[in-house]
Amino acid sequence: MTSVSLPSTTPLPEPIATRLRRDPAGLVAAIVQQHDTGEVLMLGWMDDEALHRTLTSGRVTFWSRSRQEYWRKGDTSGHVQHVQSVALDCDGDALLVQVDQVGAACHTGDRTCFDAGDLGAVVGERA
Repeated sequence: MTSVSLPSTTPLPEPIATRLRRDPAGLVAAIVQQHDTGEVLMLGWMDDEALHRTLTSGRVTFWSRSRQEYWRKGDTSGHVQHVQSVALDCDGDALLVQVDQVGAACHTGDRTCFDAGDLGAVVGERA
């Protein structure tokens, strides 16, 4: 994996920045969850700048690994994610972003990116 240097215009506060364990590309997984139902909506990736924008704007911002640019959820679709809270896991390598989701979270138009269903496997059985 090639390490990508991502632009950062605004540093995160030191107590947050020092707790993050980023991958070689400088990213942390961000799990997005509906705040009142617990429904898991999607997974995205954040670098320090995306996290800073999310924390300060009240809207979720991700780093697009495919487009190599920032994108704020809902700017083109209208399916906005209003941030309710952000938590860092115990290892510092994943974020839980609780939101109030407006419309579909998935680019396919589904409510969540996990609406495609389970894999049909039962825990303990061979796939």
